[in-house]
Amino acid sequence: MERSLRAGRLATFVYFTLNGFLMGMWIVHIPGIEQRAGIGHAVLGWLLLLLGAGAFAGMQVAGPLTDRFGARTVVPLGAALCSAAVLLPGLATDAWTLGGALLVLGIGNGCLDVSMNAHAVQVERGYGRPVMSAFHATFSIGGVLASLAGARALDRGWSPAATLGTVAVAGLVVAVATAPALLRPDTAAPAAPRDSTPAAPARRRTPQRIWLLAVLAFMVMLCEGVANDWSVLHLRDVLDAPASTAALAYGAFATAMTAGRFLTDRVAARFGPAAVLRHGAAAAALGLTTAALSSSIPLALLGWTLFGAGLSGCVPQLFSAAGHADQDASATNVSRVAGLGYLGMLAGPAVIGPLTHLVPLNVTLLLPVAFCVTAACAAGILRPRPAVAARTPEVEPV
Repeated sequence: MERSLRAGRLATFVYFTLNGFLMGMWIVHIPGIEQRAGIGHAVLGWLLLLLGAGAFAGMQVAGPLTDRFGARTVVPLGAALCSAAVLLPGLATDAWTLGGALLVLGIGNGCLDVSMNAHAVQVERGYGRPVMSAFHATFSIGGVLASLAGARALDRGWSPAATLGTVAVAGLVVAVATAPALLRPDTAAPAAPRDSTPAAPARRRTPQRIWLLAVLAFMVMLCEGVANDWSVLHLRDVLDAPASTAALAYGAFATAMTAGRFLTDRVAARFGPAAVLRHGAAAAALGLTTAALSSSIPLALLGWTLFGAGLSGCVPQLFSAAGHADQDASATNVSRVAGLGYLGMLAGPAVIGPLTHLVPLNVTLLLPVAFCVTAACAAGILRPRPAVAARTPEVEPV
């Protein structure tokens, strides 16, 4: 039991790293793929919506499938689909074929994302303590590995098709080879006591609490999306930082987020997930406010660092809470939270852009600050709920 649980945890790390690596390799090759397809930035921006739509659809499909057939079955299939699909953008020759390729890649990414998070919840249930955040940290590590491998391939003059084809084959091998280590549905420790025979219709309807978690995920991941796309531009356009210095803004954010996720599990185990969300979101609000209002480049970099550190543990706590809410609908609940959160990550850059036509960029950053404050105020939703008492009739004393 203990050995299989450790193996299942290691397998989960592998799949999270693989997911980050696959998506990172696509990102690294965007310029070459854009050139091969003969499209401009504006068309690419619209086509990226298909990637998001595919991911959202894949998440909603993978959730119920994972609950029905188990993460042990769906995770390798999702990883295989995502691995195979990463080759398709490298083969695209025009906007239509690239759009179709991104749709399929998005579906594969969504299926893998939800199923591996559902398996992470199963592993966490078996350990009986928080372990979710570290999994999300290895996703970021996968992205870093992709940037290094992609840069090496580009330096050697490999075409996007050749590089992504190699990555696809390697991903398929990893997906198949790691599958036997995944946990069986009955391996994890049992969930908290609940009614023994819940009504079937109640299980089909997503509880209101899950939708509240999904809204919080939308807000928090919107903030992440803002950092991904606007942190560098903030230093360059608002503070007139050199390009090399401006690039440090995203680097500081991403590094703080990755490091924070490796530390969050211990913090959550000691103080609880509600405290992680409350204080993390508050720290993120303080950090982004500092960055937005500062006229000093070092202080702005410090603000983006604090922003990443504060956000680092928020999303894993929301995913974990959704997965533990109902063991029979764990993956479906995760798909709701992850799906809406993913839409938030896409919406962040899209919302900030039009606002910059009305107010300066640093002022628009106060919108994600407001979302961080809201998340901090709503953190109480993560407090553990009392278990349902067993309905065994008490024996009257004689």
